[in-house]
Amino acid sequence: MPETLFGLPAHPLVVHVVVFLVPLTVLAALLAALWPKVRRLLGPWILGVATIAVITIPLATESGEHLEEQVPRSSLVEEHAELGDTLLPLVAGLWVALALLVAVGVYARRNTDRPPRWTKAVTLVAAVLTVGAAVATGVQVARIGHSGAKAVWHDVGSGGGGGGGEGGPRP
Repeated sequence: MPETLFGLPAHPLVVHVVVFLVPLTVLAALLAALWPKVRRLLGPWILGVATIAVITIPLATESGEHLEEQVPRSSLVEEHAELGDTLLPLVAGLWVALALLVAVGVYARRNTDRPPRWTKAVTLVAAVLTVGAAVATGVQVARIGHSGAKAVWHDVGSGGGGGGGEGGPRP
């Protein structure tokens, strides 16, 4: 992954993809878990969006590591980096729960004459896991975003100069 895109650090640009896809995945997964009609009609599409979200997170993490090497060290930047490292496991867990939910639904629909009894129980478990993973992911992505914004903008308006965290504006 290049360190810059269009003359700007890659991280703020790449991270916007994550900031869009992860909350979209969270909301869509909640709808799929709680509303069977949404799960039936859009489940595979939601899983596709979740897959793209999982793929983009390492790109954001890698670009963030490159940017971290170029900015002055600060506790705010380190906190953001540490929180950022927690997102991939959470979104991957959400993906697994959602995949189970969608797969059981597809299986049950293919056996429309008489779906096995276990599909209802597994669907319920998968829905509960999906809701839990979605809530945890949503909370964490908000925490990560807040810590990143704080690292960049914490001294704006306080007479401390531009953004960029401790040490002045970022390149």
